[in-house]
Amino acid sequence: MKDYNPPSILRNRHVQTILNSLKLRKPLVVRRAKGMLAAARSHILDCGRGVRLQGFYSPRTPPGNDLCILIHGWEGSADSMYLVSAAGFLWNKGFDVLRLNLRDHGKTHHLNRDLFHSCRIAEVVGAVKTIEETFPHRRLLIGGFSLGGNFALRVAVRAPGAGIRLDHAAAVCPVLYPPHTMFAMENGLYIYHHYFMKKWRKSIAVKQKCFPDIKGLDRISRFKSISAMTQYFVARFSEFPSLDAYLNGYAITGDALSGLNVPATIIISNDDPVIPADDLNHLARPQHLEIILTKYGGHCGFFEDHRLTSWAEKTMGQIFAQGTGSGLDS
Repeated sequence: MKDYNPPSILRNRHVQTILNSLKLRKPLVVRRAKGMLAAARSHILDCGRGVRLQGFYSPRTPPGNDLCILIHGWEGSADSMYLVSAAGFLWNKGFDVLRLNLRDHGKTHHLNRDLFHSCRIAEVVGAVKTIEETFPHRRLLIGGFSLGGNFALRVAVRAPGAGIRLDHAAAVCPVLYPPHTMFAMENGLYIYHHYFMKKWRKSIAVKQKCFPDIKGLDRISRFKSISAMTQYFVARFSEFPSLDAYLNGYAITGDALSGLNVPATIIISNDDPVIPADDLNHLARPQHLEIILTKYGGHCGFFEDHRLTSWAEKTMGQIFAQGTGSGLDS
């Protein structure tokens, strides 16, 4: 594969990042993903211990091809433009696709009483196990974006122990070290912090309507920063003793990936305004892990032309098609 080298107009990291979630892309994305969306059927997945998650399964005809599970980022959903775009691209290339909603994402707040947090990896592993047992496939693949990429890599580490035969994991701009990501969102371009605060508040309001007896959700409007809001939720709605303990609970730096025995690829840009690329220096480097680091791309952008085609989607498709990674570490 060739390295990612966009035209000058697409080399700004904020342009790349904002384009990724821009609603103006919807008609173009929906048109390209028409077949995948028409084939999609909603399934409620038993994840164990009473937890239920929703997935949208889009098989080819006939089904039983390589199956790609795709996971969105924080406060995204299975219907996020970047996830629909990637799913449509992979489906058009002959893959069966399942877009997974994390707890309290999309229209799933009613499925589980307890609130989402990023350390709920066991239920995502449970969802992947159910998918493996339920849907016909040749090879099982998993991909994710941002926080979804973080989940995909943690699933890959745990897959053998859970009896899951996972063939490859690919993560686009995964959250590496959450404290640094939180700092970047709060101290970077204002629009990022505003965007996530607005979406998180809206999500909590929906949760409160589903479970009006949960006490403490009504205090959400007083918090002005993601860190203050997260600290409140950690203390009130989680088992973690401190904010630091929670954030480190889903970090993939240090030894978190040292036990990785499934081929996995990280696709990340050096100019990501949300995920500091320097944190790559603190990742374990097991032999099954490949890192593709590009100069440009922003956060989950990687658009390569005026048609807003995604280099990351193409790269993920090539990696999944090969089954053993791209062999590129740039």
